[in-house]
Amino acid sequence: MLYLFVKIGFLEIGFADLLDIFLVGLLIYQIYRLLKGSLALNIFLGLVLVYFVWFLVGLLEMRLLASILGQFIEVGVIALLIVFQPEVRKFLIYLGRGSILRKGFSLRRIFSKSNRKEAEYYPIIKSIVAAAEHMREQGTGAILVLSESSRLQFYANTGVLMDSLVSSKLLESIFEKNSPMHDGAVIISDLRIIAAGCVLPVSDNNELPSRIGMRHKATVGITELSDSLAIVISEEKTTISYARNGRLTQNITIDELHSILVKFYEAYY
Repeated sequence: MLYLFVKIGFLEIGFADLLDIFLVGLLIYQIYRLLKGSLALNIFLGLVLVYFVWFLVGLLEMRLLASILGQFIEVGVIALLIVFQPEVRKFLIYLGRGSILRKGFSLRRIFSKSNRKEAEYYPIIKSIVAAAEHMREQGTGAILVLSESSRLQFYANTGVLMDSLVSSKLLESIFEKNSPMHDGAVIISDLRIIAAGCVLPVSDNNELPSRIGMRHKATVGITELSDSLAIVISEEKTTISYARNGRLTQNITIDELHSILVKFYEAYY
């Protein structure tokens, strides 16, 4: 056969076999990346070990042990869905990030890209940068979540829905220490503030620095579950940090924040 590469006795290795091995290896690597740093990784490794023991005892014809482990393996898919429900959701979101549909197609995006660049998202960037700089100087804690591929409606519904224009004064007033919404996050989508005082999921990644607080963990958490960009201003350290794809970058400058925002919006408009 044309696809046959190697034949050693009963062993035949062809192109399909090599592709199969490569895809399985890639899948395992992506699962490892997804679970790395979480307690779920230890559970996953335990399940893999049980599977290999079951496979081994089957080869050795240890029928009683194989039968016991077989019962466990049969319900393995259901157990995985129950135990790894958050991780399965993350994995599906991770796959969706690579889709060409995530940014969408629209006549607005095709025919008015250059006009939107000057007229719409540059003022948004200017307002966010100005608010972040002032809040850092004043020692005001804040979380800003920017998302253009999704309105993050589930998390927006945990706060106060607004649908307002983005302005530095409004952002500063939301996070002012006496404001009832200062402890939550602001979600910005479609170049507007859609909600404030929102509750975000907290990351359980144990590889994050132990000294960071709940604001930073929530900033990482929302980017683990979406393709958003999250900016956090530390109240205690008066620093600006950001998270993307579950990775936290701490203590950035105002110029770096401006560049990050420009790259973020240029990817969508």
